[in-house]
Amino acid sequence: MTRLVEPFSAIPLRQPTAITLTAIAAALIVSACGQSNAPAGMAPGAGAPPEVGIFTVQTQTVPVTSELSGRTVANVIAEIRPQIGGIVQKRLFREGGDVKAGELLYQIDPALYQASFDSASATLAKAEANVVTARLKAQRYQELIADKAVSQQAADDAKAALLQAEADVAAAKAAVEAARINLAYTRIVSPIAGRISKSAVTQGALLTANQATPLATVQQLDPINVDVTQTSTEILQMKRAMEEGKIKGNGDGQAKVKLILDNGDVYPLEGKLAFSEATVDAGTGSVTLRAVFPNPKRDLLPGMYVRAQVQEGINPQALLVPQQGVTRNTKGEPTALVVGKDGKVAQRVLQTQRAIGDKWLVSAGLQAGDKVIVQGLQKVRPGMPVKPVETGSKPAADGQAKPAAAAPAAR
Repeated sequence: MTRLVEPFSAIPLRQPTAITLTAIAAALIVSACGQSNAPAGMAPGAGAPPEVGIFTVQTQTVPVTSELSGRTVANVIAEIRPQIGGIVQKRLFREGGDVKAGELLYQIDPALYQASFDSASATLAKAEANVVTARLKAQRYQELIADKAVSQQAADDAKAALLQAEADVAAAKAAVEAARINLAYTRIVSPIAGRISKSAVTQGALLTANQATPLATVQQLDPINVDVTQTSTEILQMKRAMEEGKIKGNGDGQAKVKLILDNGDVYPLEGKLAFSEATVDAGTGSVTLRAVFPNPKRDLLPGMYVRAQVQEGINPQALLVPQQGVTRNTKGEPTALVVGKDGKVAQRVLQTQRAIGDKWLVSAGLQAGDKVIVQGLQKVRPGMPVKPVETGSKPAADGQAKPAAAAPAAR
C-alpha cells in the first residue's frame, strides 16, 4: 500500500516553553555585556590590551662626532741624499731600526777631500806669510817717504800690495772652509731622530752629489699624523648648527679625535685635531683635516688605513632612540610607534641624523617624554590600545596565560 505523506504545514509545531525562552535571553544579555566591556579599538572578545616595552625619550648631552676615513702620515720625513760624490766605504746603521739625530749612517771615501783640505790649508799659510812681508814693506815706505827717500808711487804700490795680500788670506780662508765642509760631507748623518728604511745602496756604490734617488728615508713616528677628508657640505652644516645654538663647540678649542684601526680595534690613545686646509679640493669637493696622535709604542706606521672619529662639538639637547624602535615605511622614511596619553599607538615620521652606538640621533618627529615602543612591535598597529611597560620591566610573554576572572557561582 502506498503511504501518504502529510504536508509540512500539517505537522504540528511544539510550543516554546518558558525555560527555553529564559535561557536564550540570558545568553543574549551575556553576549551584549561582553561586547560593551571590550576596550575601544579592539575586536570583541580580544581580551586585555597587549603589553609592549617602551623607551621614554629624554634630552641628554652627547658629543657630536663625524667618522672620517684616512691614512697615517709620518710627522717628519727626511730623505737621505749625498751632497758630494764618492765611493761608499761603510754603511753603519741597521735597516728598519731607530736612529738618533746626528748618528753616522754612511761613510764616503774621504781621501780626495782630505787632500783638498790640506791643499787649501797650505795656501792659507802662504797667503798669511805674504801679508807679513807686505805689511813690513808698506810701513818702511811710509817712513821713507817723509825723508823723500822713496817716491810717492812706490809707497802707494807697497800699500796696495798689502791690501792684496790680506785679500788673498781671506780667499784662502774661504777655500779652507769649503774644503772642510766637503770633508765633513763624507760623513752622512741623520738629520732627525726616527725609524730608518732599508738602504738603497751598499758598500762600494758610487754616489753623486744631490742625486735624485735617496739612500734611505728616516721617519719620525712619535707623534704621528692622520690625514682624513671631510666634505665641504658637512663642514657648512656643522657651522650652521653651531650658529643656531644646536651644537656647542669644545671648551678647549681643540677637537678630540679617536682612531679605529683597519681590523676594528680602537687605538687606546686620544689625538687632537691640528688643522684643516683652507681650500676645497676641486675634484672631490672635500677638505683635508690633520690630527696628531701620540705613538710611543710605534703601533701606528705610515700608510695605514684608519677611521677617525672627530668630536666636532656637543649637543646639549640631543634625543636618542634605540635602533630597534625605528623602522621604515613604504616611502623609506624612518618611523616610530609611540604610546600616546590616551594609551593608544600612534605612528611618527622621524628625521634621523646619525647612529651613536646602538641608538639613533633624532632631530625631528619626537620630543622629550614620548614613549617609543621598542618591544612587541609585531603585535600592535596605529590606533590600537596597549599597556606600556618600561623596558627595565619584563612585559608578559606572548601567549602567556592570564589569570581568568572568577566564574559566577552556580545557582
